[in-house]
Amino acid sequence: MQDASNPVPSPTPTFQLANIYRGKVTERYGLQTAMDKVDIAGDVFLSDTGLDGDETADKKHHGGTERALHHYPQEHYAFWREKHGDIQDWQAPGMGENISSVGMTEDTVCIGDRYQWGDAIIEVSQPRSPCFKLNQRWEVENLSVDMQAISRCGWLYRVIQTGTVNKQLPLVLLSRPKNAMTLREVCDVFFGDPLNTEGLAKLREQSALSDSWMGKVKQRQETNEVENWNFRLLGRAAP
Repeated sequence: MQDASNPVPSPTPTFQLANIYRGKVTERYGLQTAMDKVDIAGDVFLSDTGLDGDETADKKHHGGTERALHHYPQEHYAFWREKHGDIQDWQAPGMGENISSVGMTEDTVCIGDRYQWGDAIIEVSQPRSPCFKLNQRWEVENLSVDMQAISRCGWLYRVIQTGTVNKQLPLVLLSRPKNAMTLREVCDVFFGDPLNTEGLAKLREQSALSDSWMGKVKQRQETNEVENWNFRLLGRAAP
C-alpha cells in the first residue's frame, strides 16, 4: 500500500461531518425513490453496500458495492440557491446524499482517497453521474445537465472495511494514490472532453475508478465514441 500511495500530509487531514442520512423507497416526485432521506442520530452499521436501513429504488444505476455511499458538499447548496432562488429549500439531504460535510469538494477529493470512519474504511470510487430524477425532485429543468457541466456532482464510495460509524466521527484521510486525479479533473475529462486521448489514458491509470466508469473509458478508447447520456440526464431518448 505504501508504494502505491502518496504519503499522507502531517497533521493527518481530518474532516468533521455535518450529518449522515438514510432513506426508504417511496413514491415521491412521480418516482419510486429513496432520495428523501432522514438524519441518523446515533451509531449505524456500514456494510459493503451502505448504511444499515438505507434503500435504493433503482438497483441497476444506484447502490451496490461500488456506490455504497453518496457524499455531497453542503456548500454547493448555496450555489444552487443563488442560481435558482428560493423556489425550493436548497439544503441537505436534497441530493439524496448519505454524507454531508463542509470543507471537502470535488477540487480537493481524489479518486482512490481512503478514509477511516469510525470502525470502517471507505474509498472514493467515482463522481456521481447526475440523472433526470434530480430535475423532477427539484422541479428545475436540466438541473442534471448543469450539475454535470460544472462538476458539482458529489461522489461515491466503496467500503473497504465494514464497521460501526456515526456523524460525530470524522473522516480521516489514510492514503491517496500517487497518480491521483481530483474528482473535478475526472469530470473535466469524462464529461467535458470525453474523447480526449490523453485524458482517457490518465483515467485508465486510475485503478480505484469504479468498474462502471472504467468500462466506459475503455469503450471510448476502442470505439472513439461516447455513450448516449440523454436518458440518464433527461429521462428520454435522443430526438
